[in-house]
Amino acid sequence: MAAAEGGVVGDGRTGANLALGAGALGLAIGWLSMARVGRRISTGNARAGGSAAIAVGTVGVVLAVLHLATAGGGPGTGNGLVGAIVAVPLGLGAVLLGRRALTRCYRAGRPPTG
Repeated sequence: MAAAEGGVVGDGRTGANLALGAGALGLAIGWLSMARVGRRISTGNARAGGSAAIAVGTVGVVLAVLHLATAGGGPGTGNGLVGAIVAVPLGLGAVLLGRRALTRCYRAGRPPTG
């Protein structure tokens, strides 16, 4: 029925779940890149991790804002509005962690690879 009306097949929470997943993934990548900069973890590249955290966090924020703009109803109606609201700070946190990792890489002046 929803496909016939021009909507997306699935429930109303799909967009919010995607935004939540992107925000959480961005936070995890940002945390790992911060650990790489501090030399607590010796695998991977901290600059690449910081850049990836910024990119994934930005995608999460954009998806959440798009879902908030297009969601009908209010909280508790099953349309994923609360999930999208939670996804915005997750994505912003990922962007901030990624930026902090990049800043620490540039300040250290040493190659961040393990």
